[in-house]
Amino acid sequence: MNKSVKILLGLLLLAVVALAGGYSYMLLAFPKVSDAPDLTIEITPERLERGEYLAMNVAMCIDCHSERDYGKFAAPLIPGTFGMGGEVFDENMGLPGSFHASNITPAGLKDWTDGELYRAITAGVSRDGRVLFPIMPYPNFAKMATEDIYSIIAYIRTLDPIEHDVPKSKASFPMNLIMRTIPADASPATLPDPSDKLAWGAYLTNAASCGDCHTPMEKGEPLPGMEFAGGMTFAFNRGTLRAVNITPDSETGIGAWTEDMFVQRFKAFVDSSYVDYDVPQGEFNTIMPWKMYALMTEHDLRSIYTYLKSLKPVKNPIERFTPEQ
Repeated sequence: MNKSVKILLGLLLLAVVALAGGYSYMLLAFPKVSDAPDLTIEITPERLERGEYLAMNVAMCIDCHSERDYGKFAAPLIPGTFGMGGEVFDENMGLPGSFHASNITPAGLKDWTDGELYRAITAGVSRDGRVLFPIMPYPNFAKMATEDIYSIIAYIRTLDPIEHDVPKSKASFPMNLIMRTIPADASPATLPDPSDKLAWGAYLTNAASCGDCHTPMEKGEPLPGMEFAGGMTFAFNRGTLRAVNITPDSETGIGAWTEDMFVQRFKAFVDSSYVDYDVPQGEFNTIMPWKMYALMTEHDLRSIYTYLKSLKPVKNPIERFTPEQ
């Protein structure tokens, strides 16, 4: 064996050792989160009321963890599936893998403690130590007030139990390693004064994860400088759906909208005739759960508008839907 071949083999061996060492380090050193807290959450009428509102109309836990009727406008929830999981978030949304919403009914969570639920929701680590991909927006939930998270947990504990096995999520390489670095312990906010519309709107916008869908992404990462500017794509209804620009740009966003226009845009969908109709394949439809957001309080919607109007305007014209050719 000549000298150059020996050098090449040596370099290859060093590379393999380095890669193996790096891989082992990522598996052993991350995620860096605390153990699940020893926690028992009392289920009270106040927590159930608040938790239902948050889970159904703001944080949208029930939207993602139920089945939806994609043949109807805005894909409303299918009765009898609330919380049972199974929704798939994958490459069709520009995501690096295939991620399945879990069963969060009491049938799916029967072995979970309240502390394990709190850690999963706010830190992104399952009871078995598995790291969750942030399509379940735990970095946002980590900033919510602790009492609000307690209320959500109290509410989902009261859902009808549904036996439904859900496949394991699978991230593509290298995201399967990168995502291990994302979880962090919760950094809960103090609940703002609702009369401070800007602070209250910022809190709700974070809880609703508006930026997650309305910010374009590349390989699962938001594009810097394009926050809330729309353009995230979804393969949907035999076409490509794009989230709209909700920055206060006057031409391509909501800069020309009044507060009343913004509120009415949501409240129109309280009338079921606006959503309960079939949409043929290839025609415009949306995954925006209008019927659920429509039940947010008017004050909360006005506060979200106040916050969105405070953002940096970004000019980004969006073609909302392009049918397959």
